[in-house]
Amino acid sequence: MAEFDLIRQLPHSQEAEQALLGAVLLDPEKFNEIVFLKPEYFYEEQHQQIYTAMLEMYNTNRSIEIVNLVDTLTRLGLFNDGNAYKYIKLLCDTATDTLNAAECAEIIRDKAMLRALIEALRELSEEAYSEVGGADAIIAEAERRIFSIAENKFDLSFDRIRDVLRDNLSLLEQLSENPDLLSGVKTQFEGLDRVLVGLGKGDLVLVGARPGMGKTSFVMNIAANFAKATKEKVAVFSLEMSSEQLVNRMLASEALIDNNALRTGKMSTEEWKRIAAAASLLSETQIYIDDTPGINVNMMKAKLRRLKDVKLVIIDYLQLMQSERHTDNRVQEVAEMTRALKLLAKEFACPIILCSQLSRSNEARSDKRPMLSDLRDSGAIEQDADIVIFLYRNDYYSKEEDAASGEAIVAECLVAKNRHGPTGTVNLIWQGKNFRFYTPEEKYDHVG
Repeated sequence: MAEFDLIRQLPHSQEAEQALLGAVLLDPEKFNEIVFLKPEYFYEEQHQQIYTAMLEMYNTNRSIEIVNLVDTLTRLGLFNDGNAYKYIKLLCDTATDTLNAAECAEIIRDKAMLRALIEALRELSEEAYSEVGGADAIIAEAERRIFSIAENKFDLSFDRIRDVLRDNLSLLEQLSENPDLLSGVKTQFEGLDRVLVGLGKGDLVLVGARPGMGKTSFVMNIAANFAKATKEKVAVFSLEMSSEQLVNRMLASEALIDNNALRTGKMSTEEWKRIAAAASLLSETQIYIDDTPGINVNMMKAKLRRLKDVKLVIIDYLQLMQSERHTDNRVQEVAEMTRALKLLAKEFACPIILCSQLSRSNEARSDKRPMLSDLRDSGAIEQDADIVIFLYRNDYYSKEEDAASGEAIVAECLVAKNRHGPTGTVNLIWQGKNFRFYTPEEKYDHVG
């Protein structure tokens, strides 16, 4: 078997590579159909070099024909065996202008993916035999490598406006008949939903506040509200709290039980009944929690792929995430992470709510309400986010007695950026002892 593997050829199609390159020389317009190909997709080295030269010519608006191609190859130091012109002429002579370039390019890309998969599996096999890093680390790396290969696709097609309009008008008709069908994820905070009209598919929603302002409670309230109302899947990446701590908070919020009583277990019979009812209600939801510390975006992607059909993702919080590339420039790392999270939201077609700590800069101002400039580490956070929400409470700075006693107080929800509509301030009520936000008009009774 081992001897057979040594002589087995890697997947490739010399015929497809020759036919495609020759067809482009006959009709340079065909290059527009294959521009998604990368030089390394070609198996033969001379084909890689010829395609590299063609790509250079395409990018510099030079005509892709034999004389220019040979000149470009020479200038780039490629194909220097003296036979470049003869071989390129052979490609032209054997080519046909009726070739379907897109289909031929797909064959080449498919063979390249198979070779990449073989190489990845070979390296992973060696890592497994070495037993370095353990099984979990190797499995995670296997997922990352295979998903990376699978994502190596490119779609050259456009969405025609007629088709997009048809879908949009259909949605508008549904909304006109039933205004409750918002076009995105509802937070169930009425005033906030009026401003945002729901969180859209692919939206990166940033929730920023100073520590202790209630970010975690706010986003977990949204998670519970959405999961209870829709029965859809919600994924929560909790980098600060353990799953147990987070669920205890959710129980306190749902049952309206003082968190201190929940931590000590000293509760009345009535409170125990409320806890049981809250636990029963929450257990029926599809909320999935991952409390891996220092998780990175690729690990999140792998976990979300396994979960499938997630409709809302929550990350608490940005500054505790690890970058794929460790550098001395934290600003650059954060910029790369927020960009990757925006792409992740688009890939999974669901909103991602990302918590972020704010810098202390607002504390030097007389009006301590947060501004976009208070976002820590990077201006890229503001750029990549579709929606930016800040939480603010006067009591946080004035140390009012109501805050200390856990009584309900006013919390401001400041929509500082909204790519899809208006900004503004929505007042909520914060019940600190229950980790609960609600709108002033709402009267929450305990479950049960």
